[in-house]
This record gives sequence, C-alpha cells and structure tokens, in this order.
Amino acid sequence: MTMKKVVLAYSGGLDTSCAVRWLGERYGVEVVCFSAFLGEARSPSVLRKRAFAGGASRIYIEDLKDEFAHDFILPALWAHARYEGKYPLATALGRPLIAKHLVRIAQKEKADAVSHGCSGKGNDQVRIEVGVRTLDPSLKIVAPLREWEFQSREEEMDYAKVNKIPVEATKKSPYSIDQNIWGVSIEAGILENPWNEPPEEAYRITRSPSRAPRTSKYLNLDFQNGVPVRLNGVKMSLVELIEKITSLAGQYGIGRMDQMENRLVGIKSRELYEAPAAEVLLLAHAELEGLVMDREFIHYKRVLSEKYAELVYYGLWFSPLKEALDSFFKSNQKRVTGKVRIKLTPGKAICVGKSSPYSLYSEKLATYTAEDQFDRTAAEGFMKIWGLPYEGMKGGKKL
Repeated sequence: MTMKKVVLAYSGGLDTSCAVRWLGERYGVEVVCFSAFLGEARSPSVLRKRAFAGGASRIYIEDLKDEFAHDFILPALWAHARYEGKYPLATALGRPLIAKHLVRIAQKEKADAVSHGCSGKGNDQVRIEVGVRTLDPSLKIVAPLREWEFQSREEEMDYAKVNKIPVEATKKSPYSIDQNIWGVSIEAGILENPWNEPPEEAYRITRSPSRAPRTSKYLNLDFQNGVPVRLNGVKMSLVELIEKITSLAGQYGIGRMDQMENRLVGIKSRELYEAPAAEVLLLAHAELEGLVMDREFIHYKRVLSEKYAELVYYGLWFSPLKEALDSFFKSNQKRVTGKVRIKLTPGKAICVGKSSPYSLYSEKLATYTAEDQFDRTAAEGFMKIWGLPYEGMKGGKKL
C-alpha cells in the first residue's frame, strides 16, 4: 500500500495515541490528526500534546456538537431509536459524523488515506469505513488495530510508555470509554465477565440511584415541531438543553444500562451505557407523540423504529433506506408540539403530564363520569361487524 499522507480520526485515547507513532513507523507516512468534539470533556492542549508526541504533523480539533445534535441526534430522537430495545445509539450516531469530516479533511489535505483506532472486532470500524467508502471510495483505509502486533491494551500501554506518549489509561483502570452529549459507552476491564457487577468507578456521568436525592424533581419540557426548545420555561439551544438534562437526570442515576449486546460482527459484547438526556427526551417525545398521533401510525412506527436503530447500529447512516425512514419520521413532527412534565426519581424518569394543541384525546369521550358523551349504543353494532369474520370459525363445538 503506497501512501504519503494519512488523516487519522484521533480521540486522544490509548489506541489512537499509539496509532500516530505506529503509522509513521510502519508506513513512513505523514500523519495528520482530526479530533471531533461531540461533547466529551477533553482539553485541546492535551490532545495537541499527545498527537505531536506521537509524531503528528498537524491536528484539526473541531467542535461539532451543534451539527451532531441537529443532524444526528434529532433524527434518532424522532425515530425513537434504541438498538435491541435499550441502547440509544450515542456512539453509533457519532461515527458517521466523524466519517463525514474525516473525508472532508482528507480531501482538504490531499491525503491518500484515512485511518481510525477502532477495534478489529467492534462495530465502529464498520461505521467509519462504510461512511468513508460511501462518501469517497478513492480513499484508502488503514486500521492499525487490525494490523499491529499488540494483543492487549496492556501491551499498548507499554508501547506508549516506551515512546513517551502520555495516555490516561492504566493497567488498574483499563476501561475503554466513548463519550458524547447523547451518552457514554463503557467496556473492557472487569466488565468483560458478565457475572461481575459494574463497579461505581466505571460510570462517568451518573450517580448511583442509592445515592440520588430522595426528593423528586420535575422537568417541564416544551416541544416545537418535534424539537425540545425549553426546559422549565427557559429557552435553550438543543445542545444546552441536552447537557442540562444530562446533569439533572444524571444526579438521579437515570439512564444507566447494562446490556449484553449482539454486535454486527457476530459476537456478543457486554456494554455499559449512561444516557440520562436520551432516556428523558426519548420518553418525553414518545409520550407527546402518543397524545397527538393516531393508533395506526404509532403501532407501525414501532416496527420502523427497530429497523432504523439496526441501520444506525450497522453503520448504514448514509444508506437510501435510512434516509427514506428519516423522511417518514420527520413527516409528522409539526404535530409533536406541546408540553411534557417528567418526574425524576432515583434511577427512573416518569412522565406525569402532557398537553398539546394537536391532542387527539377527548376527556368527554374517555370519562366515566356524568360528563360522558360516548355513544355506548353504537358499541353493539361495532362488536357485530368487528367479530363477523370469526363467527363460527371454531365450529360451535362444546367446550
């Protein structure tokens, strides 16, 4: 593989910090680093120091939180996307955005190739590489973790030490962590044994429910055309609102998930997730949508939501089917306008109120009080028509 310049998707973690040096040694290429800020707490100065310590010639550090919130999180919120019914896809949503800008910078730098620090048995390699190949198939792709000689994170730590590359991972704290504004993914270390209870030290943004405040807290959310725009009466940008809910709900231990997950490559993986804002907003949006949309739409959407989550998880963000489903989920968001009240309790968010000018709910039809206006006499005819296809189907046998 002949290359002169490679753009590396650089997180500043153990894998990519080692990859900068390794790429230069193995291929003799100029390495340009690209770091995307999607909400993780990282210092630009620390990233620069680590990248240059590894031998990078240049580093791009870009804050993409706003684009991430509006162009990736919001469509997933409208889709009610959860992989296998639990994981709200925080990491999976970030990868196609990284792939998009990785290609942009590679084109700007006139690079021959791009590279990443994704595991050879993980999902992220698929999300990055399928995204790159979809957007610019002329770029070569180098995946150090599929090629290099290191068999463990411990060996990588030794390599970093020998090459004087500063990294945060230690043999006592070997967790692999990915964080953005939609959530945190945590794996490796003691978590690899599914019998082990996750230690509190593994969590990053949530407090244990046992240490949560005993007094419940209420969040009042205003939605406009499907977009959450106010929290407790205060207008906020989408990024600000997500970050604020993360802080508030995280104090109650909301959004913790311990999931035995079926990876795309065919293996099972034990993953810890923290997603306080995702848990609250997915609940609030679903409750409001349930108030304003009809039964057939809601029931069919559940089928499409599962497929949408699979497409995102499988790295098919730029695929025609995923884009078509985006259009479907977006089509009725104008009706998802109103207010939702969420009650935060230790470990759980509960919807306790909702209202909308587009509400399909009629108290006069639903009530069992003297105000009831439902025509009960019409029910008899409905029963006859509804049950007609099944009448006598079992032959009238004595039971």
